[in-house]
Amino acid sequence: MLPHEFRNAAGERLAHSAHPGAPGCDDLVVIGHGLTSDKDRPWSERLSAELERRGIASLRIAFSGNGESEGRFADSNITKEIADLGSVLDTLSGRRIAYVGHSMGAAVGLLRAATDPRIRVLVSLAGIAHTAAFAERLLGHLRPGDPILGKAHCPLSMDLVNDLEAIDSVCPTAAAVAVPWLVVHGDADAIVPVQDSIDLAAGTVAELRVLRGVDHSFTTTGALDALVATVVPWLAAALDRARGGADQRSPSVS
Repeated sequence: MLPHEFRNAAGERLAHSAHPGAPGCDDLVVIGHGLTSDKDRPWSERLSAELERRGIASLRIAFSGNGESEGRFADSNITKEIADLGSVLDTLSGRRIAYVGHSMGAAVGLLRAATDPRIRVLVSLAGIAHTAAFAERLLGHLRPGDPILGKAHCPLSMDLVNDLEAIDSVCPTAAAVAVPWLVVHGDADAIVPVQDSIDLAAGTVAELRVLRGVDHSFTTTGALDALVATVVPWLAAALDRARGGADQRSPSVS
């Protein structure tokens, strides 16, 4: 049984949605969202449903300040969300954890997985690699308090900007990831360029999959089918390898 409640180090409740797996299976896929998003998105709901059909449990979390979670969006940034993810993992002892992160949530997962052995399998979807460049490109024209992507409930804060600039790029940390790792990106992504994932995977254990004609949030025609067909079988096989204790390093492919 999964816990009924998750809280971060500040005591803020983290909203979640859980999908059960097959009886007796210890595999659990934790799914994290991107900037200005939350746990309930078509791509994450579809992914959870498909994993459940394979008997694999999943847990979609909303980082603090997002969706129905407690906290202020203005306090949200990668560093805080890394800690949020750690608090979730603290409650999941005995589970074999895979983490799937989208966009900024992918950066969160990479930076957590590089130092936290509890993450046994990693998937990065449309992940931000160059965080400072992302801040300049997406947020550089905004003032503090302005809505990000036109979303009034997501005001820009300097905490977010400063954190993205301080991290600069997650690529130097990527080499420390030593678990099975899949990097997926659509080549029609207008929010985070596919080059971010190409740079991220270069020289690492990551397996890179570029989805043709697919946008950032997997809303283009056929994108969800392509996402599921790419990620779910890979996750099932990677968790199998992790369960068997086999060599987890995978070659990088294009």
